Amino acid sequence: MSGLDNLSEYKIMWLLVFFDLPTDTKKDKKAYADFRKVLIKDGFTMYQFSIYVRHCASKDNAEVHIQRVKNNLPRYGKVGILCITDKQFANIQFFNGAKPATATVPYQQLELF
Repeated sequence: MSGLDNLSEYKIMWLLVFFDLPTDTKKDKKAYADFRKVLIKDGFTMYQFSIYVRHCASKDNAEVHIQRVKNNLPRYGKVGILCITDKQFANIQFFNGAKPATATVPYQQLELF
């Protein structure tokens, strides 16, 4: 098995974390900011407001990061986690208003195997 077999677009994963957190009180705002900081510290990049993405080398690696997100869930609000393959991520269509837009793919973290 060559090293390139591990780089299959069906084995490489993308994690998307969607969240809608309350920001009514000072305590809520702090919880929101703390959650964002945890995501950024774990290698997530802002994709859109309240949507963060992370590149993972494999499903096993993605599970590690999913567990980290779960361990740091805020007390209130809604959080969703979606794990998709690199092939599925490449099929996302972008629009700016009614016009198609070019995708700005977040940087890919260098991973040594």
